[in-house]
Amino acid sequence: MAEIDLRKIEGIIEKQQGFSGVVFVKEDDNIILERGYGLANMSEAIPNKPTTRFGVASGCKLFTSIAICQLVERGIVSFNTYLKDCLNISFPSFDSKITVEHLLTHSSGIPDYFDEDVMTDFSELWKNRPMYSIRGPKDFLPMFQNGNMEFIPGERFKYNNAGFIVLGLIIEENTGMKFTEYIEKNIFKPYGMLDSGYFSLDQLPKGSAYGYIKDDLGNWRTNIYSLPIIGGPDGGAFTTAKDLSKLWKAMFNYKILSKEVTEEILRPHINEEDDCYYGYGIWVLKEGNDIFKYSITGADPGVSMMSSVYPKKNIEVTVIGNTDFGTWDIAKEIQELIK
Repeated sequence: MAEIDLRKIEGIIEKQQGFSGVVFVKEDDNIILERGYGLANMSEAIPNKPTTRFGVASGCKLFTSIAICQLVERGIVSFNTYLKDCLNISFPSFDSKITVEHLLTHSSGIPDYFDEDVMTDFSELWKNRPMYSIRGPKDFLPMFQNGNMEFIPGERFKYNNAGFIVLGLIIEENTGMKFTEYIEKNIFKPYGMLDSGYFSLDQLPKGSAYGYIKDDLGNWRTNIYSLPIIGGPDGGAFTTAKDLSKLWKAMFNYKILSKEVTEEILRPHINEEDDCYYGYGIWVLKEGNDIFKYSITGADPGVSMMSSVYPKKNIEVTVIGNTDFGTWDIAKEIQELIK
């Protein structure tokens, strides 16, 4: 018998009038709901479908973490390897004791290029810096390379996009491949994520949703000038709800990584607040001593998503939006049905 009621899920979505995106709910091997809402392209009135590709912002930090774990399995780096020993790039003021694990768990203490404690609008970054010039991890370096440490490595959690840019640089230097090429060759293609990729915002393939931002006058515009032109290690890949489901399945069946290393990704390494922890590129919500939820989340101008697995219930919920409206509210209300 189904743990959650389709009619209740539909009622939750109906309350969020104006939601634009896809909702995917799976219990065991049964898809409860897989449906598109709103428009992928407002100008052409093209609707969102279950197969639509969406930008997922920071949701793809998990891809970067998996790639690093693949290098660990190959013996190229370890989680305890110092940054200075696996990347030949100068960071004049960085602590010499920063490790790969510090970067994976947002506990390195390095300066971020987008500090959410100081800035609230990601778009502001690109007013004096052409967003079309940001095409790879090295292009971010001038934005944080010479900055000062904020705290001692391992001292605490502070969400940090620059840390994942550095992880992408480690992947590039130690594989000889572009970051995006490595992910597509070693994660997307082998595990059937054939609709996923790092696409230039001015050359989106057919079936992709444009991200939309509403201005002060209530008019919609695309997010093409509000994000780097192409995604990278800290965010910006395009994928589908079904592709994310394939990734979750491959992960939990230990197809991508060994059981031992998969458990490291999923382990609650560091506390953010209350019962919320961070693994490697993944959020972990605990209930007492038990894991209630694993999730990846993303939010950028014109992008919002949450993809979650509830291990004890064997339920998977993915909500992806091409605006910033309603996505997380829907995901959180569906979660209340699962508790």
